[in-house]
Amino acid sequence: MRLRYWLTRATALLGVFLLNGCTQVPEGVTPVSPFQLQSYLGRWYEVARLDHSFEKGLTEVTATYSRREDGGVKVINRGWNNEKNKWKEAIGKAYFLGSENVGSLKVSFFGPFYGGYHIAKLDSDYQMALIVGPSKDYAWILSRQKHPTQTQCDVYFKAAQQLGINQEQWIQVQPCR
Repeated sequence: MRLRYWLTRATALLGVFLLNGCTQVPEGVTPVSPFQLQSYLGRWYEVARLDHSFEKGLTEVTATYSRREDGGVKVINRGWNNEKNKWKEAIGKAYFLGSENVGSLKVSFFGPFYGGYHIAKLDSDYQMALIVGPSKDYAWILSRQKHPTQTQCDVYFKAAQQLGINQEQWIQVQPCR
C-alpha cells in the first residue's frame, strides 16, 4: 500500500514537471521587458515559422489576440489550407507566466496542456515580433503588415540566428518586400 502511495505521488510530480517543462523559457532566450499587452493585442501576420504539424501546409496565417474576461488572452490562429480548400482555425487561451511586464506566456489550444510563448524580440512600436515556443524548435516571426520590408525581416531572422535558430529551417509564409 505504501509503495502504491509513493508511485502515485511520483507519477503526479512527473506530470507536473513535464507540463511545466513545456512552458519554460528555452536556454539563451530572454523574453522582452518591459512589455505592454495592450499594445500587443490585435492581428498579426505570420511572416515565417519553423515547420511543425499543427500548421503544416497553411498559408495566409494570422494570429489575433484579445483580452479574456478572466484576465487572460484569447488567441485565434487562422490559416488557409490549400489542399482542403478551406480555412483552419484554432482558438486558445494564454496567461502570463509571471509579471505582465515580461513577454512570457503559456498558451493552450488543448485543454490543460500549455506550451511556452516567449517574445524574444519586439520592436518599440509593436510592429514585428520574434516568438520562441517551449524550445527553439518552435519559432515564429510575426508582423502587423502582411508584407514587411526585407530589411525588417532580416533584423528578425538575424536575431533568431543569434539564438541558434538556423535560417535555412524557416518556412516563409508571407514574402518580405
